[in-house]
Amino acid sequence: MSGEDRMVGVVLVSHSKAVAEAVAELAVGLTGDGPKVPVAAAGGTPDGGLGTSAELIASAARKVDRGAGVALLVDLGSAVLTVKALVAEGDELPADARLVDAPFVEGTVAAVVSASAGADLAAVVAAAEEAYGYRKR
Repeated sequence: MSGEDRMVGVVLVSHSKAVAEAVAELAVGLTGDGPKVPVAAAGGTPDGGLGTSAELIASAARKVDRGAGVALLVDLGSAVLTVKALVAEGDELPADARLVDAPFVEGTVAAVVSASAGADLAAVVAAAEEAYGYRKR
């Protein structure tokens, strides 16, 4: 596999399919013409409602896995709990899947930009987590 093939994948877990897809579009768009990070939105329930779905999350993680790890960013309560349960089970997600403690939008942008620069999983996670320090005043 080439370096681009082994990029860290990013999964966005939101209670809303539209929110997850919009944040994915924003983050990918901000990487410009650089390498395209494998990003997947896992928002809502399989029937299109609001909520979280372990099935959609696991499927998205497998879709973006390129062998360099998968960073999972989440929006709210049950999304966190669902991803924590999947990580603990250990058999539904790729081996190097990590729940990232970061703000959803800013953390996603930082993760995707970092991954597009070829960062490893630890650096992608660190970049996303540093987004808590972004001041808006």
